[in-house]
Amino acid sequence: MTMGNPKAKVVFIEYAAPMCPHCAHFNDEIMPEIKKSYIDTGKVFYVFRVYPLGAPDGVVEKLARCLPKAKYFPFMDQIFRSQKDWAPQFGVQDVRGGLLRQAQAAGMSEAQFDACIADTKEDAVINQVASDGQAKYNITGTPTIVVNGVNASPGTVPNVEQMKTFLDNALAGKKPG
Repeated sequence: MTMGNPKAKVVFIEYAAPMCPHCAHFNDEIMPEIKKSYIDTGKVFYVFRVYPLGAPDGVVEKLARCLPKAKYFPFMDQIFRSQKDWAPQFGVQDVRGGLLRQAQAAGMSEAQFDACIADTKEDAVINQVASDGQAKYNITGTPTIVVNGVNASPGTVPNVEQMKTFLDNALAGKKPG
């Protein structure tokens, strides 16, 4: 899924896992400023790709894709902000129930939820995105930040200032790092 100007000089790809706490931190603390200053202004085209670390990540991506396109990013934001209510690493035993409550909050019925999860046609797409990302950008963890085709943050989560430097350098025609 994407945001911003598809003709922008800079393409910023984020590989993230919905149940990754570092990804939630990036979503909550860093992305609002980057979105406001770079994506909403048309300077940067943002591409969000799920890189599943576990089965719940693939389920979340399927659910997000079953919602109307306009609800994709709001749902992902909600998912990151509510990890403690659905993600197994926070001790949640009933992951299905936790994700059902998140989907219902986004307007999905239980029948729609079950049908979405049972539909396997998105599984290959989700796995291929992850496989392609691994092959092309040598992803070692999430979130992975790719700016104009360069893995700008191998193994680290950049802060707002580092992200601005990556993007400003790319806008100036330099390597993002």
